[in-house]
Amino acid sequence: MLHEESDLQRVKHLEQFLGEDWQLRPAGGATGEAYIAEKGQQKIFIKRNSSPFLAVLSAEGIVPKLLWTKRLENGDVITAQEWIEGRKLNQEELNAPRVARLLRKIHRSTELMAMFKRMGNQPLLPEHVIHHAKESITSMTNEIKKATEGLHWLVDHVPVHNVSDFVVCHADVHHKNWIHYTEMGEDELYLIDWDGAQLADPVMDIAPLLFIYVPRPEWDWWLKEYGCRHTEEMDHKIRWYMVALCLENIAWYDRREMPAERGQWLYRLDKIIHNEWV
Repeated sequence: MLHEESDLQRVKHLEQFLGEDWQLRPAGGATGEAYIAEKGQQKIFIKRNSSPFLAVLSAEGIVPKLLWTKRLENGDVITAQEWIEGRKLNQEELNAPRVARLLRKIHRSTELMAMFKRMGNQPLLPEHVIHHAKESITSMTNEIKKATEGLHWLVDHVPVHNVSDFVVCHADVHHKNWIHYTEMGEDELYLIDWDGAQLADPVMDIAPLLFIYVPRPEWDWWLKEYGCRHTEEMDHKIRWYMVALCLENIAWYDRREMPAERGQWLYRLDKIIHNEWV
């Protein structure tokens, strides 16, 4: 009950901050910090303590336009973005060339990289990925032999990484984070929700897009649209990052007692580590 009251107080505080006649409602999301604000025909997207590089993402056309940024008396930073009546891409649409091209634009953005480094972000090295995987498995309520086998595979098959090739990765390229917007002649594609961004190997983003959304026979041309070649080294990295992602999701669904979803990721993990993923 106290949590509900604090959420209500937070909404009221933001409404007072925005001014007369503004009404807020939660916009969903994992953080619970996003809101839709409406006043008559006006509609904007409000977020508390969003990523400090939101301004660069907006300027690069990666997310909807940033309208303003303000700081509250308690130190919280509030951002307002243009509200767009877009739609989330369905799974089949992520093999489109424009998805590969937008990801290429993100990964090659020198402005995004410069801002991310100024914020003090450190590279996500293989040892960090392995440590996170170990923590995920330790947090599971059920001991699953296949997850332990996956962790051992992750440790034994670390691919070569070159930190100079690292880029700003979104790190959660789920199809629901890709927004397509068409109105009055505009045709835009956005990648939203950057709270988990990492300075990492670009394959961290590429791996789930290819493995989950793009049919294997189309990988070559998708990667060509992205701007790189499909090599054995690339395949190995895709496998490695997918094993890490599988372990993270297996643990996530296990803690929430969602056995069907956990089983889907266990199945993927088994196929990948036994090289039956083609």
